[in-house]
Amino acid sequence: MRYIIIGAGAIGGTMGGRLAESGHDVVLVARGAHHEAVREGGLRVRTPEGTATHRLPVVRDPAELGELRADDVLFLAVKTQDGEAALDAWSARPVAGGGTAGELLPLVCAQNSVESERIALRRFRRVYGMCVWLPATHVEPGSVSAAGAPYTGMLHIGRYPKGTDDTARLISADLEKSKLLAPVVADVMRWKYGKLLSNLANAIEAVTGPFSGDEAIALYRRARAEGEAVFAAAGIEAVGELEQKEARGDRIRMEPLDGSARGGGSSWQSLSRGTGTIEADYLNGEIALLGRLYGVPTPVNATLQSVANAFARERREAGSMPVNELLGLVAEAEERATAADRQEFS
Repeated sequence: MRYIIIGAGAIGGTMGGRLAESGHDVVLVARGAHHEAVREGGLRVRTPEGTATHRLPVVRDPAELGELRADDVLFLAVKTQDGEAALDAWSARPVAGGGTAGELLPLVCAQNSVESERIALRRFRRVYGMCVWLPATHVEPGSVSAAGAPYTGMLHIGRYPKGTDDTARLISADLEKSKLLAPVVADVMRWKYGKLLSNLANAIEAVTGPFSGDEAIALYRRARAEGEAVFAAAGIEAVGELEQKEARGDRIRMEPLDGSARGGGSSWQSLSRGTGTIEADYLNGEIALLGRLYGVPTPVNATLQSVANAFARERREAGSMPVNELLGLVAEAEERATAADRQEFS
């Protein structure tokens, strides 16, 4: 199979590099300065083993690649807010022998949110969910880094909305040969909803910096409690923290890269690169949405969503808001929500 990595950033670039390293056919899709850097100098992948440079085909859009092959697998690794445009661009592309990508090819949603699969299924017949646990960083054009060892990450994969098939098992086998654990599961969305609860911390880290005190941890726990409450109201099952840790075991340890500390997570990286967008609408915003649908207050997540979006829109520096300032904004939101409830029922 040939793997087309749509979005060769931290996650996509690491997966593409690891697959290429183990001998698989890989095409990268990237934009702007990152595309130019990879085209001119290759993709540099830093891991605890060292730095490898992969000279891989790289395109900006499907038109540059031309007709797709019948054995192509598409990995969607862009942020969810960029996913719909990418899906529109790729789903109608012709496949050798007849038909389109949307009709024939498997599409794997390798993203944090739980919304991409629904968006993809409107355009692709064969959609696979992937729960991504792969600590990686992309802040410099042409370069990605991943600090996990001896395996680089864990990528639960399954058919969407549920089930497994031979394609999932073939993809899993290729990933496992590439130092990426890839359990095939029939309930992949249960894993993705569990990961979503962990990703509620992304906005806190992005606007206030790496967790270094009890206040930030306590705020995350409040955001997570809201998430668990809306899941209970909606009847959504999610993998717990203990089950996730037991699945990884000691097979993925975080090791320093050339003595340097790892940067922040995906949302922090978006702010650091000044992209102007952030994935908060599909992380904290997912909890806010479910809260409104099922009548569960979610002032913490609604505030985190709003503040993260403002940081991205205004291109404010990642980690530049003191935790106490963020806590104050959350408290104000809670007061407004309480007042609104009183007015509604008075």
